[in-house]
Order: sequence, then C-alpha cells, then structure tokens
Amino acid sequence: MSRAPQPFDPAVRSDERLVLDAEAVRAWSARTAEALGRERAAIDAINVYPVADGDTGTNLYLTADAAHRAVEAVFTAPGAAGASAPDTADAVRALAHGALLGARGNSGTILSQLLRGMAGVLAEAADGDHLARALDAAARAARAAVAHPEEGTILTVATAAAAGCAGGGTLPDVARRAHEAAGTALEATPGQLAVLGRAGVVDAGGRGLVTVLGALVETVTGRAPRQPSPAGVPSPPLVPAPASASVPASASAPASAPASASGEPGGAGTGEGCGPAAQGPAYEVLYLLEAGDAAVDLLKARLDALGDSLVVVGGDGLWNVHVHVDDPGAAVEAGVEAGRPHRIRITHFASTLPAPAPGPSAAPAPGAPAEEPGHAREERAPRAVVAVLPGEGLAGLCAEAGATTVQARPGEPPAGDELLAAVRRAHAREVVLLPNDTDLRAAAAAAAERARAEGIRVALIPTRAAVQGIAALAVHEPGRSFDEDVVAMTAAAGATRYAELAVAERQSFTSAGVCQAGDVLGLIEGDVAVIGQDLTETARTVLDRMLQAGGELVTLVVADGTPPGLADTLETHVRRGYLAVDTVTYHAGEGAPPLLIGVE
Repeated sequence: MSRAPQPFDPAVRSDERLVLDAEAVRAWSARTAEALGRERAAIDAINVYPVADGDTGTNLYLTADAAHRAVEAVFTAPGAAGASAPDTADAVRALAHGALLGARGNSGTILSQLLRGMAGVLAEAADGDHLARALDAAARAARAAVAHPEEGTILTVATAAAAGCAGGGTLPDVARRAHEAAGTALEATPGQLAVLGRAGVVDAGGRGLVTVLGALVETVTGRAPRQPSPAGVPSPPLVPAPASASVPASASAPASAPASASGEPGGAGTGEGCGPAAQGPAYEVLYLLEAGDAAVDLLKARLDALGDSLVVVGGDGLWNVHVHVDDPGAAVEAGVEAGRPHRIRITHFASTLPAPAPGPSAAPAPGAPAEEPGHAREERAPRAVVAVLPGEGLAGLCAEAGATTVQARPGEPPAGDELLAAVRRAHAREVVLLPNDTDLRAAAAAAAERARAEGIRVALIPTRAAVQGIAALAVHEPGRSFDEDVVAMTAAAGATRYAELAVAERQSFTSAGVCQAGDVLGLIEGDVAVIGQDLTETARTVLDRMLQAGGELVTLVVADGTPPGLADTLETHVRRGYLAVDTVTYHAGEGAPPLLIGVE
C-alpha cells in the first residue's frame, strides 16, 4: 500500500515526522517497551498507592511489551511486505489489542484503554491534529473505565496531556506539548493524593505514562525529551521489595504482603495491588472476558459492590476486567455469569492467619458435636477437600485423590446437614468445600458457617459442575498456605466451562425449542443449547460449540449405560478437529448424567 508523502512545513526539522505512519507506530511501541523496561525498577520503587506492593513499573512494562509484540506480529505476518504492508490503522489497532490482551495490574489495564482510545482516532488519520484528538479520546475513555476515578493518578496525568495539546498543530509540536503537560501534572500529584505527599513521591502510574509519551516524542522528533526528575523515590525501608511466589492456574500469591506506606486501606483509585490493611480487599482479580455490552454493564455493578479498584476496559465483545475483592471466587463467578472469562489471574496480597484450632483442653464451641469415635486421640489433619459428586466412579476417583466425597443421588441433592457431616468427617483444621452444583450453593454456605462456628476454617469455592470440581482438585496442594491453595483452586474452577448431556423425561419448552420425551439435551453452562436424537451426535455438536470459543483441555466424564465407544469417538473427534486440544476421560459409574464435559 503506497503512502502519501508528508506535507512540507519549514518550521519542522527534516528528521521530524508529520504523520504517525505504521513504521512510526512500530518504532513507538518498541521505544515504549524499552523505556519502561529501563525505568521499571524506579517506577516500582515509588508505588505507594493504594499500597506499596511495588509492581506498577513491572505491570506497565509487561503491558507495553505485549502491545509491541502484537505490532511486530502485524509486520512479520506472511505477506506483510511490499504492497500489502500494514497501514497506520492496522498498526494502532494491533497496538491497542495487544495491550488489552496483555494488560497487567490497574495501571497496565488503564494504559491499554488509553491506547484503545487513541487507536479509534489514529486509525482515521495520524497527523498532529488527530493526535491531539486521540489523546483527548484516550483520557476520556480511561476515566470512564474506572469505577471511582481518583485525582493525582495516571488519569490526572492523561487528562493534563490531552489539555496541553488541545487545538492541535504539527505532530512534533502536539507530542511535545502533551509530554510537557503530563510532566507538569505528574509533579503536582503529591499535592492531590495525601498518601503520595506523605511518602514524598509522585504517582507511579502517572510517571509510567510520562515515559510512554516521552517515547512518542522521541519517535516523531528524533530526540529524547527531558526525563522526569528522579526526585521522590522513597528510601528502601518505606517500600520493601515485593515478595511473590508462583501459584498454578494463573494465580500468584506473595509470600508476605508489605504494609501500606500510608497505613491507609486499599482505595478505589488507580494504584496497583490491593490493600493488606484491615479495611482493604485481600485479592486482585484479573481476567479477559468475552461478553456483550449489556452483560458487562451488569457485571460492573456487581463487581463494584464486591470490592474496589474496579477497571473494565475493552469493547466489541472482548474486555479486560480488574478488581480488588475479598472473595475472588465471587468475582470470577460474576464473570462466568456475564460471559466467558479466561486468562484468569488472582493475586493474594493480604496474609490471613488461620483460625486457631481448639486445643486439647478447650471446651467445644456451642452446638459442636462430641468427638467422633476413633478420633478422640487423633490429631486433626492440616487440610482436606470435601466434594459433592454424581456417580460412584467419580466419587471414588476423587476419594483416591484425597477428597472426602458426598455422592449426589439423582433427584436427591444432599442437604446442609449431610454436607456438614462430611466436613466433620474430613477431620481437618482447614476444609475446602466444592458443592459442584449451583442449586447447592445455599446449603453449602450454611454448612460452612456452622462448621466455622465449631472452629473449622472452611472456604467455599462456588463450583457449579463436577468438572469444575475436578479442575479445582487437580491443582490442590496441601503443602502451600490455605489462601494460596484456595486462590489456585478457584482460578482453575472459574476457567473451566461445563456442559452436560441428559435425556428428556417429558415434553417441555427449552431455550433451544420444544423437546419430546426421549430427546437428548445438550446443556451448556446450565442452559439447553442442543436438542438431538442421538447421544454421540449431540455430544459432538456440544463439543464443537464449546471449542469454538477456544480451549486447551477437554474433560469427559462418562456414566454407565452410554453407547459403547462414546469416549473414544469423542476423543478422536477432538484430536482430528482441534490439534492443540488435549482430552482426558473419567468414568462416573452409576447415578451420574450420561456425559459431563469440561473445557479449560
């Protein structure tokens, strides 16, 4: 694709650009990632709002690196040379999409929305006037994405950058004015947020944005602008180095959480992490979400009620969700109800001490049962998992994995007393409860509360199907801390979509139409999606619909009485049609639905 020559302007040096073409976008993305990589540690060091978790620079760098890799992919794609080389619209859209997919932390998520806002304008044209409009659109889009905007943050700096270049001009002039205005606003942030003033630092996210704009100035002018003053970096005792440990299932948890430099609770602004202070949420939850606009509006309201620091960015069916909560399972479940969450990342910032188990001489709590026979002199196990499961075979499989199981009989869901008895039977100080059924949520919550009154520490993970419980049990590790284990299991369950095949007992109306007695029903996420006459063919259709949205692992749980070779047929179907997807099969035995399907 030929490019129009840049207009001549005698006020502009020969090495300056008047149009931000695709090559300039590529250079800008590379310089941004490189600059944030250089300044990562310095930005991490001034991260004190809302808590001093010291990862804003790292999150911004990882977001920018993902954006740059997406731009590079456009240039290196087959055929991306000569006449078919990408244009500015291709490059800026790739930049924004890459940042959306790779966004980390609050500031990284907001940066992705800033780039998305710019892309919408620069895709039309990319001269100085359009850059000014793009920065204004970016600032407004980022502010709208934050549930409760705070001044003295990256949002303030973005707004100042847009105001500084209002009216447009040449591309170099607009870029310089935006950068200078952002730098001035950054220096004022300690006077806008009390925690920054007390710590003697500027806002970490705002400083990162100044770096991004500095890379833009260097790209369009050929000269690096003056860097932000290093003043305001606190002494090492004020901001301890973050400690973190990797946790499976896209969750990570620090070994210890540093205290807030200000002693304030985690706020609803744009700082990184979440507050280990008593009043602040303990978890940061991030995930990509495929959902429509209406569902996302409802999700925002629900997540805002669950926690703070809510940022939801994106559009056109794909969103990046970030929130700080005390109940990560509820945040993930809200995403499941809104659409399809994936790439779930849960970080636990607060260290919660386990509830002490009653000592040998302690009196039992009111209502607690007498010590069970055989346990009078036994010491409680550190931790156990209690799971509700359909089918004898599936229950036996999970029991072999160390779980205490409760078998769900057809038409007879276990009551709260039965769940409480299972928690007691597990005879552990800490218990993870997996109800594996939406209808059991209330009974499981009641059983958990009664068990807590007896001195047992219970975490209820809101699994809605047996395959989600299997995914959670697969990442269970008794050797790590209780909170880390619950986070990993919650993330694994939330990342698993589920389906079930059943046989209709009578004629009825469903979301897929009218079914007759004997029809095979394919239910996806609890709703009838397919009505068929053959179990195998219906299962193939359900699998194809689920895998259209992607997946890496298919779990098949087959009950007794299904057609011979059903599992082999479905495994072959997946292997031939979805080369990167693995399949694992379990036998549920009697008392389970004909087929359960999980896609992770």
